[in-house]
Amino acid sequence: MGSLVPVNGATTQDSVKPITPEEIRSEFSHHDPTVARINNGSFGCCPASIVAAQQRHQLLFLRQPDYFYFNILKPSIFETRRLIQTLINADHPDEVSVVDNATTAAAIVLQHTTWSFFSSNFQPGDAVIMLHYAYGAVKKSVHAYISRAGGHVIEVHLPFPVKSSSDIIFEFQKALRKGKTNGRKIRLAVIDHITSMPCVIIPVKELVRMCREEGVDKIFIDGAHAIGNVDLDMKDIGADFYTSNLHKWLFCPPSAAFLYCKMSEESSDLHHPVVSHEYGNGLAMESAWIGTRDYSSQLVLPEVMEFLNRFEGGIDGIMQRNHEAVVEKAEMLVKAWGTELGTPPDMCSSMAMVGLPTCLAIKSDSDALKLRAHLRTVFKVEVPIYYRAPVEGEIDPITAYTRISHQVYNVDEDYNRLRDAVNKLVKAGVTCASLSK
Repeated sequence: MGSLVPVNGATTQDSVKPITPEEIRSEFSHHDPTVARINNGSFGCCPASIVAAQQRHQLLFLRQPDYFYFNILKPSIFETRRLIQTLINADHPDEVSVVDNATTAAAIVLQHTTWSFFSSNFQPGDAVIMLHYAYGAVKKSVHAYISRAGGHVIEVHLPFPVKSSSDIIFEFQKALRKGKTNGRKIRLAVIDHITSMPCVIIPVKELVRMCREEGVDKIFIDGAHAIGNVDLDMKDIGADFYTSNLHKWLFCPPSAAFLYCKMSEESSDLHHPVVSHEYGNGLAMESAWIGTRDYSSQLVLPEVMEFLNRFEGGIDGIMQRNHEAVVEKAEMLVKAWGTELGTPPDMCSSMAMVGLPTCLAIKSDSDALKLRAHLRTVFKVEVPIYYRAPVEGEIDPITAYTRISHQVYNVDEDYNRLRDAVNKLVKAGVTCASLSK
């Protein structure tokens, strides 16, 4: 991903004034100032200047909808696709479709796979493989589409905490080979680029290469958290399909995402689940019009690029600083709580998993949710918590990790407040069991 993306003829940061700390605060002044928001991963964030740009697009449509539809919408969506093509190093804008979110993109790919079962191109029992830590909505989509079509679903169980990428590669290869037993064919691999909970950067290039060697038909990378968070290069990754949300780490308003489909003879058979007037004109065109709706979140990418280019190093600079900051804050919390990181620093992106003190006695997903709600309501800290079931034989294991994130609006006080809140609970002898009283 390039640091600086040309927008309207501007190719360097010389033409824009570098953003100041005061301007960053102003851009995110609509955030609740009483809350330490260290959960950018769930919903992302949108600067005030981009919200204003979105409203201009909305009003332009409402002012004269027919003119907007016939003269503005299609070329504007094409410009978004062209910018995404540049960001992800795709060969052609036609490989890029703009959709609502990564869940919609998954539905498009899984729908295509399902048709292959119904048309007898695939045989009953042929498999789709995915990570056990795949995003919940995508896991349900895989089962909803593939299992009902007669396919077999293989889940790759990964270790956590993770010590190195080789742990993931070993488990994935083992599952691939097991999945091919009894003559079964693996038709699709669904691989996260950055898992959501627990949060881990997956070595996607190595897994794609492994899938090719083992004869997997198609590979779909769910990079919901990826764009604006890690480097993206479609040619280098080598998957058939790739999706990422523009509203998580790239500052677009919700909801906007892209689906990359590598150019092939089969790509013309991909269709948007919502059939409308553009049906049959290619997925990119079908996705550009699915009926009357608000498309404004998909049109502001030129303004987002201008916003990004106000930061030193552009998006690459933002990603590097976010990664360095989240690792620094994670290590500070580990030291304060006497715990550990869930992954090595090089497997963190702009998010990191930090072990919580065992004395909090987090014994279930329900306990994790209770503690999260307590941190929100009592301490005004918004952060997700992941429950990890102990492995047999472990002595006093860490059973919960908090997923912290860092985006340009975060400040030291956000993480200090989380540190102090947990320390206060520990000092008071609070456990999750007592929170229910």
